[in-house]
Amino acid sequence: MGDLIGEEIFKLIVNSEEPLDTKEIEEKIKNKAKKESVTRTKIFYRLNLLRGEGKIKGKFIRSGKGVWVWWVQKMFEGRGNEK
Repeated sequence: MGDLIGEEIFKLIVNSEEPLDTKEIEEKIKNKAKKESVTRTKIFYRLNLLRGEGKIKGKFIRSGKGVWVWWVQKMFEGRGNEK
């Protein structure tokens, strides 16, 4: 990807044990990238790039202003298969 914001977002989602919404990602990224100008718009743009590349999954879950939830497929692999 080649940019710090995108790389940090990807690491955050991959290392998370549960799906994250855009607001949670925004708060965590802003805390890490204090020197770089990080806006919600930049974060949402990077999230959609990652989704377009197939690296993460995302789903819009509320109407109005809306909430997006983001995850990687590996979070759900192996779940529900136990007997």
